[in-house]
Amino acid sequence: MINGKKIVVVLPAYNAGQTLEITYKEIPFDIVDEVVLVDDRSRDNTVEVAHQIGIKHVIEHERNKGYGGNQKTCYDTALKLGGDIVIMLHPDYQYTPLLIQSMAYMIANNVYPVVLGSRILGNGALKGGMPLIKYISNRGLTLIQNILINQKLSEYHTGYRAFSKEVLNAIDYHANSDDFVFDNQMMSQIIYKGFPVGEITCPTKYFKEASSINLSRSTVYALGVLKTSMSHFMNKLGILHSKRYQMPKVV
Repeated sequence: MINGKKIVVVLPAYNAGQTLEITYKEIPFDIVDEVVLVDDRSRDNTVEVAHQIGIKHVIEHERNKGYGGNQKTCYDTALKLGGDIVIMLHPDYQYTPLLIQSMAYMIANNVYPVVLGSRILGNGALKGGMPLIKYISNRGLTLIQNILINQKLSEYHTGYRAFSKEVLNAIDYHANSDDFVFDNQMMSQIIYKGFPVGEITCPTKYFKEASSINLSRSTVYALGVLKTSMSHFMNKLGILHSKRYQMPKVV
């Protein structure tokens, strides 16, 4: 805990058997109270490794629900466990768990309710091996998003994110896609609700075992990002009234 706030780290996992242990070992358990791994029907030994290294909360999807569907289970579980601060970390070791403390302290001390680990700040992306075409696409999409959403973030596409429970309870993340565009839809909801977003420089690593999506899925993702940003813009103008920006139902 930090300042009496319970910290839960969630790991949305898919075929992470080779990198899960090294990721888990770097989690700062002096402040992290719970770790939740949600396995999205992996084809490798991810679940077996999770049990071997001692992860207490391991949830297995009966069918593959997609990246967004995995996160929905992650956040639902973290909130049920009483998490005050929820940090989403990919178990493929692309992002360093050593930043969990910094991200958590920013939220626990009421600096920001949302903190992103940015690969773009500090030029860490290209140094870490991000393909040039991916870097250019990231920068281009981010520019368009900042214009349409009226923000000045360095990137919207990082998979390293920390949230206060108040943020997660204020948005209807279940209204979002089960695919990769979930991340952008969630950020759009958060900004639409008026929550300020902080960023911290995050080095990243690109290597064979790290997760990535192919060109066709990247194209679908990019189109989804543009659609989300335009929807945000039109909802702000009152032209659209999308369910995504309404208050979540109380269960």
